[in-house]
Amino acid sequence: MAAGVLDRLVADGMLVPYERIAPSSVEAEAGMVHLLQHPRLEVISHPYEWSFSLLKDAAIFQLELLIRLLDQGFTLSDASAYNIQYDGHRPVFLDHLSIRPYREGEFWLAHRQFCEQFLNPLVLRSALGVAHNAWYRGTLEGIPVADLARLLPLKRRLSWNVLVHILLQDGFQQSARSRVDLGQTLRQRQLPKAQFRAMLQQLLGWICRMTPAGTRPSTWASYAANNTYSELDGGAKRQFVADFAASSGARSVIDLGCNTGDYARICLDNGVSRVVGFDFDQQALDGAHSRAKAENLNFLPLFLDARNPSPDQGWLQSERMGFAKRFEADAVLALAFEHHLAIAHNVPLDQTLDFILSTAPQGVVEFVPKDDPTIKTMLALREDIFPDYSEGNFRQLLAARARIVREEQISASGRRMFVFEK
Repeated sequence: MAAGVLDRLVADGMLVPYERIAPSSVEAEAGMVHLLQHPRLEVISHPYEWSFSLLKDAAIFQLELLIRLLDQGFTLSDASAYNIQYDGHRPVFLDHLSIRPYREGEFWLAHRQFCEQFLNPLVLRSALGVAHNAWYRGTLEGIPVADLARLLPLKRRLSWNVLVHILLQDGFQQSARSRVDLGQTLRQRQLPKAQFRAMLQQLLGWICRMTPAGTRPSTWASYAANNTYSELDGGAKRQFVADFAASSGARSVIDLGCNTGDYARICLDNGVSRVVGFDFDQQALDGAHSRAKAENLNFLPLFLDARNPSPDQGWLQSERMGFAKRFEADAVLALAFEHHLAIAHNVPLDQTLDFILSTAPQGVVEFVPKDDPTIKTMLALREDIFPDYSEGNFRQLLAARARIVREEQISASGRRMFVFEK
């Protein structure tokens, strides 16, 4: 505080704002000297819900923050990805108390943590073409160095970056099993500040150059441009969403199946302040994040497998709250979404609606009939075991759970939009 570091970071949007308040008498007696409070963040997301581009931007942000602090005589006590959250498309740091004075010559004790929580998941995708989300969610602390080292082929091992930041880290881990004094050795090891900074810059440059490996265009990444709607049908759908956004009074919207953000943008152009989108397709999510940055949108696209949303997990099953407890909004969009659960994955239609309606008190749901080309394609190579999948049954199920405010057919194939209020 005396150095002005916290206030400058807040002013530049890199640190969550804070207010210093006086400890109570009980807190003071317990030894509390300083007490900070900050505004409650509207959205909390976890690294296993970030796409490659979100994780990459967070890693770049962490390194740039550390370099900036180092230049001012400070450092970070750890390198946890959970210390970063997203305010729309912008990363922001929230762990004020991990900023501490730099000690000349100290070794970067958080190096392995940075590698496992940022670098290794990025390498998994950039070198091997494997998305990090399911693995990261299963381990919570990232991708272990030893596991990634076993997976990398020889040609990848020949990289200087891989040698320094992955293979040597694995070597340190292996040594720790036979040398109880390794931690003390690392603390005694000297790393001149100039070399520390150079290492961070080199690591930053490597991450900035990373791109996903072997990426073929996915079906859904180009869906916004290549879909079954005619130009007239697409215009009717966009207008329906715009009218809802403008009349609903919703400040926040959840967009299930957000794709690259077309309808999130429409909502933001029509009175909505914030959109959190969810999709399963990694390329679509990367495209949505790129769009949010390019167009400066308060739009955060996150990874979601709706069949298996993030649960409560971690210590005492409460360290990391699940999807249902963290994501609520004034309204929800579920456009061309329900049939992916009901038809592609055999989720009963009533339960599909229960899931959608659990996220917000009002919203727009699109029903896609069996005559639509998309569902015809889904059923081409499998038996139609969905006798209850019909517009009439959908309407009845929705009406039993909410009031249908408005409905409109928006395609020649019979796609229908419903506005509901609970």
